[in-house]
Amino acid sequence: MPQPVITLADVSKVYANGTIALEALDLSVHAGEFVSLLGPSGCGKSTVLRLIAGLGQMSNGQIYWGDGQARRKLAFVFQEAALMPWATVQENIYLPLKLAGLSQRAAAASVAEAIELVDLRGFERAYPRELSGGMKMRVSIARALVTRPDVLLMDEPFGALDEMTRSRLNSDLLNLWSQKHWTVVFVTHNIYEAVYLSSRVVVMAARPGRVVAEVAIDAPYPRTEDFRPSLLFNDYCRQISAALAEAGGQSSHLPAFDPKLIGR
Repeated sequence: MPQPVITLADVSKVYANGTIALEALDLSVHAGEFVSLLGPSGCGKSTVLRLIAGLGQMSNGQIYWGDGQARRKLAFVFQEAALMPWATVQENIYLPLKLAGLSQRAAAASVAEAIELVDLRGFERAYPRELSGGMKMRVSIARALVTRPDVLLMDEPFGALDEMTRSRLNSDLLNLWSQKHWTVVFVTHNIYEAVYLSSRVVVMAARPGRVVAEVAIDAPYPRTEDFRPSLLFNDYCRQISAALAEAGGQSSHLPAFDPKLIGR
């Protein structure tokens, strides 16, 4: 097996107030994987992403990058779209390139490509107040994609959306991933979302945060809506639910698949 792109080795994080967010966490992510971190609130999922992104300091352990670089080219999509309300869609997406010193003229092609990728053509001059929740998240994703990352970190980007929008954006994200061949580390509380998206689901336990199970989702891509009601999908959901129950995350009595539950 090739060398992992990202390796977290014996990583711990203790905050100033004494809270142990992570303890002796080991995790490896290979190029092109779609890895979801799943676990109860407070298990340190978001902390893992922030440490990978260099947005915090570890208390112990190491993070290694497989190619020897200090950090690969990465982008972060947060839980909230966090758009500038006074800026248009185009201007919001241009922001990271502007901060990198690229002129609007030089960035125009990259911004247009990102808008096309997230299916927002025609909304370039719209303001955030004129967009739905799903469209705002598309802008947030485009703002990450415009930098052309190798690694995409996503912290519950669809958690606040309605079920139908969440399901549609799940499929759109998979289509983009298959086109661009990113390495994705995705945080979610949603078992159905994790199984649908992932090549591997990492189950974490809280107090302190650590990996307690890893489940490879051996279902071919591209995945369509037909995968959701399948027996294979339901089996993986039950397997992960049982792992969460052992970790103290939730009941292992997961009901049979119901499309209404996709976004919960």
